[in-house]
Amino acid sequence: MKKQLTYPVTHDMDGNKIEEFLRSRGYSKHLIIQLKLSPDGITIGGEKVYVTHVLKEGEILTIRLNETDTSENIVPTQMPLDIVYEDEDLFVINKPAGLPIHPSQGHYDHTLANGMAWYCAQHGEPFVYRAINRLDRDTTGLLILARHSLSAAILSEMVKNRQIHREYLAVATGKVPESGVIDAPISRVDGSTIERCVDFDRGEAARTHYRSVFYDPVTNCSLVSLKLETGRTHQIRVHLKYLGHPLPGDFLYCPDFSLIRRQALHSHKLTFLHPLSGEEMCFLAPLPADMKAMLPSMIP
Repeated sequence: MKKQLTYPVTHDMDGNKIEEFLRSRGYSKHLIIQLKLSPDGITIGGEKVYVTHVLKEGEILTIRLNETDTSENIVPTQMPLDIVYEDEDLFVINKPAGLPIHPSQGHYDHTLANGMAWYCAQHGEPFVYRAINRLDRDTTGLLILARHSLSAAILSEMVKNRQIHREYLAVATGKVPESGVIDAPISRVDGSTIERCVDFDRGEAARTHYRSVFYDPVTNCSLVSLKLETGRTHQIRVHLKYLGHPLPGDFLYCPDFSLIRRQALHSHKLTFLHPLSGEEMCFLAPLPADMKAMLPSMIP
């Protein structure tokens, strides 16, 4: 991946050191070190300069990313991919159910990472897997992949500062109240490596905002919109169980598979500013067919 960025030095930038300016634009310390090691990573007027150089109005600062490394341990695997959006900086993917996002024990070559490695190989592009937000294997919907180290650094900082806004849709058992906030700390269940529970003594703070969208009396299920203030493991699944309305098909928290074979949870909406252009981005992924089938009374 090669990318060149040009910054005309304006009056507001005058007097800043290059490193200070780059840090203000979201460049990580690690990335700046890599640029320093590159013969043409940081130049002014075609000449290599140090990051201690003081910028002067009228200069042209040029940054060149030249990334050739690839994630060698990720085996490229051809598979269907729903790429909602791509540009030279990022991908937005609509992930299907049953697909882990990265390799692990027992999932070596059939993950989203493997599929994206194959996709990039077909385009002659080096591939380093940089997932910005994560979804459980059986959760469907939207997630962001950074295409290079600068977009990864900026997007990761945006996640930390809660500047990437996500809305989930879930189908929950019973008639969920109209709206509310679940403020209940979450902890790991004793003796389990994956299961979580609400624990007011040992848990980490967790807040979930929910709004009931539709109730179907035929299946006694509710379509619920959810937004997270925090990002604890299994937060939505644990909080809706705590509310008394777990997700059908959830093998950990509601193993009732009569309506669906996986947890009925979908990453429906992503809103964020593009990491380099600053343009507002908004993406929607429609409710999957298996979740729609749980709400037969809902008008399409």
